[in-house]
Amino acid sequence: MDTIASLFSFITWPVSWVIVQFHTVYGAIFGPDTGWAWGLSIVSLVILIRICLIPLFVKQIKATRGMQTLQPEMKKIQERYKNDKQRQSEEMMKLYKETGTNPLSSCLPILAQSPFFFALYHVLNGIASGDTIGAVNQDLLQSAQKAHIFGAPLASKFFSSESDVAALSASLTDVRVVTAIMIVLMSASQFFTQRQLMTKNVDTTVKTPFMQQQKMLMYVFPVMFAVFGVNFPVGVLVYWLTTNVWTMGQQMYVIRNNPTPGSKAQAAYLERLHKSVTEHGKTRGRGEKAIVKAIVAKGRDRNEAERKFINGLNKAGMAAQTDGNVVKNDAAVAAQSADGSTVTTAGQPKRQQPKRQSKSQRQAKPVGEAEPKTSLTKSDEPEDAKPAGKQDAKPAAGAKKPAQKSGGGGRSKAQSGQRKGPQRPKSPSKK
Repeated sequence: MDTIASLFSFITWPVSWVIVQFHTVYGAIFGPDTGWAWGLSIVSLVILIRICLIPLFVKQIKATRGMQTLQPEMKKIQERYKNDKQRQSEEMMKLYKETGTNPLSSCLPILAQSPFFFALYHVLNGIASGDTIGAVNQDLLQSAQKAHIFGAPLASKFFSSESDVAALSASLTDVRVVTAIMIVLMSASQFFTQRQLMTKNVDTTVKTPFMQQQKMLMYVFPVMFAVFGVNFPVGVLVYWLTTNVWTMGQQMYVIRNNPTPGSKAQAAYLERLHKSVTEHGKTRGRGEKAIVKAIVAKGRDRNEAERKFINGLNKAGMAAQTDGNVVKNDAAVAAQSADGSTVTTAGQPKRQQPKRQSKSQRQAKPVGEAEPKTSLTKSDEPEDAKPAGKQDAKPAAGAKKPAQKSGGGGRSKAQSGQRKGPQRPKSPSKK
């Protein structure tokens, strides 16, 4: 570890200078030789570094979601070129280039803060060995050696010898108890951060090998912190515990306000967003507008939670616009008419569907009900009984009387073997 730390000695002086500046402020409040002054200086260093790394964290989120989206395509490439590793790598790089995705972007925050981590480790080791490093002069060195956090010196380790701990005016038991508690908290915070990412912020509609890798890292990272943590000084444990807590809080904020599409966190977020929009009648803030704009742009590709959100807005009389705003949509309001029927968008009562009857009900005729008359049915009413002015006109002179049909005025039946319907007229016989 000392060899690795020496590789980052170029950044040791800036890190030590920042710690000294924070120590000047906290030393005036708590005292220059107290563990609070030096401990809070390390915590402030972490916060300053993580604030500077927020743009990289945003890139990490985009890269992680991009990798999740590409997993089905990557799996197809692996199956298609499983016997040709070179072609498989070429197709993977082509896919990354077309989609603008960089697999290393998900590791940017960890890689970016590694130099600061090793530089701090180098400074604390110098304090333990009594060497002045960077901006830490002899007076600050003696002050840091006197500083204890809950009875453990900043430069002591879990496996420090009893003589080394005694030289720093502390007991080995206090050092091991404090370091053990901090290692457990550090591993637990890392596990919880990865677990909430897997259980809440992963698209559950797509089962990919990426999810299995993340699940494996959820158990591997805490074990790694526990193994390497016993070799870290107390000051470095303070640094790493603080950055883990920061990452956990940052992850919780992202999951709550910008969840992954298709995840459980998105369903919960859209429920809260629907409640807020219906209460205030509009989207508030650029974040909400960006979410609504992305949902509208998807069209038919929306997932179940997104469709539920859009339908909920329509039922509430609102419509989502392409720019992310939500406006009133009176035509979509479903009001109730006076008789209790639902009113549609046109303002007309909703047509009630007739109750379907069974075959026996359709065939059965009510007793005493007359058969409805049609234009093809000849009336059975005698001509004498017809009112005046409604008798049939008499045929003109010389015209043949039509042959009377049998059946007493009823509908004539077709002759056996004769085609129904209008018949072709026969050709006149030659005289």
